[in-house]
Amino acid sequence: MRGIDELGDLRGQRVLLRSDLNVPVEGVAGASVITDDGRVRASVPTIQKLREAGARVVVMAHLGRPKGTPDAQYSLAPVAKRLGELLGTEVAFATDTVGESARKTVAALADGEVALLENLRFDARETSKDDAERGAFAAELAELGDVFVSDGFGVVHRKQASVYDLAQALPHAAGLLVQAEVQAFAKVLVDPERPYVVVLGGSKVSDKLGVIDNLLEKVDRLLIGGGMAFTFLKAQGYEVGGSLLEDDQLGTVREYLARAQERGVELVLPVDVVVAADISADAATSVVPASAIPADQKGLDIGPATIELFRGKLADAKTVVWNGPMGVFELTPFAEGTRQVAVAVSEVTGTSVVGGGDSAAAVRQLGLDEGAFTHISTGGGASLELLEGKELPGLTVLES
Repeated sequence: MRGIDELGDLRGQRVLLRSDLNVPVEGVAGASVITDDGRVRASVPTIQKLREAGARVVVMAHLGRPKGTPDAQYSLAPVAKRLGELLGTEVAFATDTVGESARKTVAALADGEVALLENLRFDARETSKDDAERGAFAAELAELGDVFVSDGFGVVHRKQASVYDLAQALPHAAGLLVQAEVQAFAKVLVDPERPYVVVLGGSKVSDKLGVIDNLLEKVDRLLIGGGMAFTFLKAQGYEVGGSLLEDDQLGTVREYLARAQERGVELVLPVDVVVAADISADAATSVVPASAIPADQKGLDIGPATIELFRGKLADAKTVVWNGPMGVFELTPFAEGTRQVAVAVSEVTGTSVVGGGDSAAAVRQLGLDEGAFTHISTGGGASLELLEGKELPGLTVLES
């Protein structure tokens, strides 16, 4: 896929830039506050490159799931403010997507200036399953620009108007972030240096079935923690108390355990867990063997013996992918497993890729050095689908 440099002279050109600015926003003292600006910061290099080229940059993005109609709680206004702070320049904000405000805001841009359109998902056509509806919205967006740059990696797995259809309507290229993401995942999926270790966590095994299915053919070791581990433990005959459990996945998990053994893949599960009766910041916790979780307790983090076990399995790795926390990392009593695994991944001497979503959020929330990892993905769902071996419509369309 072509990059920005292949679009030719962009001075004076209106560049429609699809970014991923879907950040967590909370109401604090009557104001909207961004609690994690990682995706906004990740969008800056491409915007700066376009500004330096003299382009008139029209940023498009979504926030949350507003169900196709304007909803003040999902406005991108606070994101425009934060983006301006990071860019060191004012970001003009259009209060609609393809209406009068958008047209006037874009028309007022000078070379090197930036505008942000209101939440694309305020128009139901953005996410429509109907090709004609999406195409009509993309055509209206295309009237605001001369070229299209796709830089929202977090949405490239979606066949949406601003991701897929707009690329068919205008000359197009991949932004710096999308290029970096594609290169990082190619490195771990095409010809990874070995030993190749994947660490999977998160709450549900059902969310990772495709990933496990694909990676069992590629990896040397698969380390499994988080809530999804309890379905694996149950499949091995252990009782898991009140821990997260997907009974309907037990048969599939048993098949994976058998396949791993057949293929010589080391599938490593927790040997101890941190348990509590309830999920709270002041919960009374204890550490128990994974084979002896009390009936009235929930497993909420991996235990110290598992941390050491996982660290040992990562020590000689040359390629590591980590996707999903080891426990309820948002709460201090259950954060240590995620913290220690993240540190172990960061210490890998080869390639270390953090697969977006909660894993990326954990790195930032726990105050870890983002620069210690080879790559931290901005796209949870997109990175998962790449790890599943799927083709992503927002990437394939850029290759045409």
